Amino acid sequence: MDLGEIERLRGELDAFVAEVFASVPRRDQRAKGDCYLRGLMLDGPRKSIQPMAERLPDGDMQGLQQFVSQSTWDHAPVLRAIATKLTAAIAPQVWVIDDVSFPKDGKMSVAVARQWCGALGKQANCQVAVSLHAACDAASVPISWRLFVPKEWEQDTARRSRVGIPGEVRHREKWRLALDLIDEAIGWGLAPKVIVADAGYGQITAFRHALVERGLDFVVAVRSDESAHPHDAVPATPTWSGNGRKPAARYRTAASSLRELAAESGRAGYRRVTWRTGSKGPMRSRFRVQIVRPAGVTTRRYAMAQAAGAAGWDGVLPAVTLLSEWPTGAAAPTEYWLTTLPVDTALRRLVRLAKMRWRIEHDYREMKHGLGLDHFEGRTWRGWHHHATLVTAAHAFLTLRRLDPKAPAPA
Repeated sequence: MDLGEIERLRGELDAFVAEVFASVPRRDQRAKGDCYLRGLMLDGPRKSIQPMAERLPDGDMQGLQQFVSQSTWDHAPVLRAIATKLTAAIAPQVWVIDDVSFPKDGKMSVAVARQWCGALGKQANCQVAVSLHAACDAASVPISWRLFVPKEWEQDTARRSRVGIPGEVRHREKWRLALDLIDEAIGWGLAPKVIVADAGYGQITAFRHALVERGLDFVVAVRSDESAHPHDAVPATPTWSGNGRKPAARYRTAASSLRELAAESGRAGYRRVTWRTGSKGPMRSRFRVQIVRPAGVTTRRYAMAQAAGAAGWDGVLPAVTLLSEWPTGAAAPTEYWLTTLPVDTALRRLVRLAKMRWRIEHDYREMKHGLGLDHFEGRTWRGWHHHATLVTAAHAFLTLRRLDPKAPAPA
């Protein structure tokens, strides 16, 4: 947007800021929030504080710096207000878990470490944040964020103090941060949707079981080497000799990989599905649905715990639905998802839900390239969360503009 477009939207933006920043107590702070949002949406190659302030007629670099990095306003109520407003507007079908990385130089930015950096596709010095998004075919919105704190920051009291990491915040695996985000959103009163995630989360058995314990359905990607038994496999109990411990019921044949189970019927078991229209036309591929029983130590322990111990467990592993994709021209299935949705769920719906992650990649591109999500140059915990919240607010405002049939599309 140029300055003229920003000025034409001032009335709508003022009303939006008054609503979502209502929890921020001071009027001057809310005014700084309005200014920061205009800076994020205004055209320009860099969305850090100094260049934004220079582009805005009322830009005050020192004031914006203080508002973002030092002011004590709580970002969580602002995110809650944005999530409540936007989920009502877009009627989401899924909640998507994902994470995003921010390459960094040096060691002093909050939670920076050498770790896998998706933005670069390799191990690199970066920050990583886990995010929860509400999405439908037409739009999506970030609900909340968690900055991942690597293990090396756990006991580094000097660095923790320097960047202001709260004492109660410790290292926590990304999949646990994802569960925290889901619990937070439900605690805000948002109606939970089907959880969608890539294999970085779906492959973690404990994450899937935690969703089941919360009564949440999911469609999550998994790797092809995940082991499972066919749905009709039955555990057997050997005859007890009368001596020693009674033998436990277990499957007497080795588990197969999902790749093997998905390919066992050949291409004949796959149906063509068109799930949406992309920029190059209808998106189609071939899919199959079947029931499987995931194997592995964690799954066995979970099933045993659900039966109140080994004595009460009949050896049957829980069944889930496997969705697999075998594209035309491929020698074998290429993509795999596990879901708690029933096997008789309409195939097109399953595929649409599984593929909904494209909306989040769209979010990340817009927030990074258009709104400066990765342009923040501050080093503190508070500053990072304030900046991410303000980018979320700018993204939400633009999403509402796009959804308004009477509004001209933002540039």
